[in-house]
Amino acid sequence: MQLTVIGYYGGYPANGVGTSSYLIEADNYKLLLNCGSGALLSLQEIMDPLALDAVIVSHYHHDHVADLGVLQYYWQLHEERPNQNVLPIYGPTSDPLNFGTLTWPHASVGHGYLADDTLTVGPFTIRFLETHHPVPAYAMRITETATGKTLVFTADTAYFDGLAPFAKDADLLLTDTNFYDDKTGKKWHLTAGKSGQIAKDANVKQLVLTHLPQWGDLDQLVAQASATAGDRVRVSHAQLRQTYILK
Repeated sequence: MQLTVIGYYGGYPANGVGTSSYLIEADNYKLLLNCGSGALLSLQEIMDPLALDAVIVSHYHHDHVADLGVLQYYWQLHEERPNQNVLPIYGPTSDPLNFGTLTWPHASVGHGYLADDTLTVGPFTIRFLETHHPVPAYAMRITETATGKTLVFTADTAYFDGLAPFAKDADLLLTDTNFYDDKTGKKWHLTAGKSGQIAKDANVKQLVLTHLPQWGDLDQLVAQASATAGDRVRVSHAQLRQTYILK
C-alpha cells in the first residue's frame, strides 16, 4: 500500500502546490482521495488521469473537490480509457445536491456513502466517521484488505474524542493540521498539538500532517505535533509528490 501526496494545502493553492489530494495505490489499483485545486496538473506529473480506478471525496468544500469537475471533463474529452469506460466517484449522500454532480455523462458515475457504511473499493476496505465541521465531512479508515495495512485520514475536523479510537493502531495517520498551537478562537481544524495527541492516543506508527497553512514555518508544526505525539510516533509534514509505503 502506497500513499503519494498530490496537494497538501488547505483553503487555496500556494507556492506551486495545490490543496487536499492524495493518491493511494495497492495491487496496481489507483484510488484518488480528494481532488482539490491544482490536483489535476500535479496528478499528470506522475500518471495518466485516465488510468485512475476510482476517486473518493471526504466532503464537498472547494479545497477538496475544486478539480473534480475538470477531471470529469478530462475523462469526457478523451476516449483512450485503459481500465474502464467511466470513473467511479464515491462521495457522501448527506449533501444530495453536491452528490448529484459526481455523475457526469460519458465521464463518471457517483456512488454514495454515509458514516455507518463499509465500502469495498478495489483492494481496499473503507470505513467512515463523521467529523466535526460546518458541513458533513467524513474521516476514512482505509485498509488494504489482503495485508491489513491501514491508512487513516481525518479529513477536515475540529478535535473530538472519537478520532483516536477511529485511528487506533493505524500504520499511517494523515491529519488535517491547519493551525499552529497558538491558534485562538473557533477551530474547525486541528492544531499541530492535537494532531500529535490523536497519534499518541491511537498508538499509530507514523503521523503525517497535511491540510497545511500557507504561512509560518512548517517545521514548527512538526515540532509541536512531536511534543504531544511521543517518541514512538514518526512525525513529518506532507510534501508534494512525497510517497509513503506502508509495509
